[in-house]
Amino acid sequence: PYSAVPPHYVKTFTEYLRAAGYFCTNNSKTDYQFTPPFTAWDELGSHGHWRNRERDDQPFFAVFNPTLTHESGMWEEEFRRADAAYRGIGRTETLETNPDDVELPPYLPDNERCRTALARHYDNLAQSDRIVGDILAELEADGLADNTVVFIWSDHGEGLPRGKRWPYDRGINIPLIVRWPGQIDAGEVTDQLVSMVDLGPTLLSIADVPIPTHMQGQPFLGDHAVEREYIYAARDRHDEAYDMVRAVRDKRFKYLRNFCPEKPYLLWIPYRNRHPILQDMWRLHREDKLEGPQKIMMQSTRPPEELYDTESDPWEINNLADDPAHQETLNRMRLEMYAWREDVGDAGEITEDQMVDNRWPNKQQPTTGVPTFVPIAPEVIGEEAAPDGGSYASPMLLQMHVGTQGASIGYTLEEGDDAHWKLYSGPLALPEGTHTIRAKAIRIGYGESEERVATFTVS
Repeated sequence: PYSAVPPHYVKTFTEYLRAAGYFCTNNSKTDYQFTPPFTAWDELGSHGHWRNRERDDQPFFAVFNPTLTHESGMWEEEFRRADAAYRGIGRTETLETNPDDVELPPYLPDNERCRTALARHYDNLAQSDRIVGDILAELEADGLADNTVVFIWSDHGEGLPRGKRWPYDRGINIPLIVRWPGQIDAGEVTDQLVSMVDLGPTLLSIADVPIPTHMQGQPFLGDHAVEREYIYAARDRHDEAYDMVRAVRDKRFKYLRNFCPEKPYLLWIPYRNRHPILQDMWRLHREDKLEGPQKIMMQSTRPPEELYDTESDPWEINNLADDPAHQETLNRMRLEMYAWREDVGDAGEITEDQMVDNRWPNKQQPTTGVPTFVPIAPEVIGEEAAPDGGSYASPMLLQMHVGTQGASIGYTLEEGDDAHWKLYSGPLALPEGTHTIRAKAIRIGYGESEERVATFTVS
């Protein structure tokens, strides 16, 4: 196992919010491909809530992650997790959705087992809606409903074969609901293209926090909103299975480039194979009973390119890549895909071992340097560090420094393991008195530094 190591200038966008005075909490999923830096959140875990901020007038960014709609919620008893409750609400014991009322995509078998799995998913969606309702009720009770922007989204599309883990629309088309009192009318719908890399820049824009120029996303709401012409998607390794697919979509067409066309669609992913619908697809495939589009995912190879007209073919069944009437569109989308890959520095063709060695030399995780303290007072002007503290005249500022490029510093004046670590964003003005300060540093993907503890007396 290893952590991704993004470029040194990349931070979690919550650090920019925290530096601007926001109280940031996550309750509590963190599938970041790296260990969450302790500087990312004021609170991380099942206790995370805006109600825990120090002042009622402090702005906040609070994330809640109900996981009831995870694909495992469709699994049968043999594999299903025993307890997936969130905020006291769990999955229903008996089906409330009638399987006979469920509509299945044409590329999935239409039988009782598959319908039951999807009906179970709809039940889980209803339970998640109840959780959302409870959170909105808490905003209302706290008098915050009219002054809070609410976003509801998911991390990927539906957890079905040809959905999750695939850049087809069923895998990347996610719910996005925004409630912004006074700015967005209830029931308003837009057809603009949004990528979830746009979420961070949008939140920063709404909060009037400058958007770093390195961010790949762009705001889709607010005064600085920019409408997209294309969105992009990628598929690489999933669990044990290596792959490489890139995709581009405009409002009508979807283009996919399979860089491993010699591979089958269904690579070996043991976790995914617990899904009852996929198990049934394998059974029917063995019995040669799959029909029409249901056979697509069982093919032993793939076309190098795929092109779909999502207006006339929303299930992405009819590949137009070889259709002479669509060669102009194919070429346009292909060129856009390659331009995007160059723009973002797509590293998909580098082996994972090479990537790890580039970021963790000799496959050893680098450790962030230990921060130090630099006093600025009448008798000193910051020319020397004071790692062990000292006594200084008032007024005094305390600067913190770490030698690891791209590292963030957190500090606290509290004792114990439950101390609240604040994000260091500029020199601290220390009042008269004695102050014991703890500081540590972290760069994303690196190991956390040791603590630096020092006592300063200001008189």
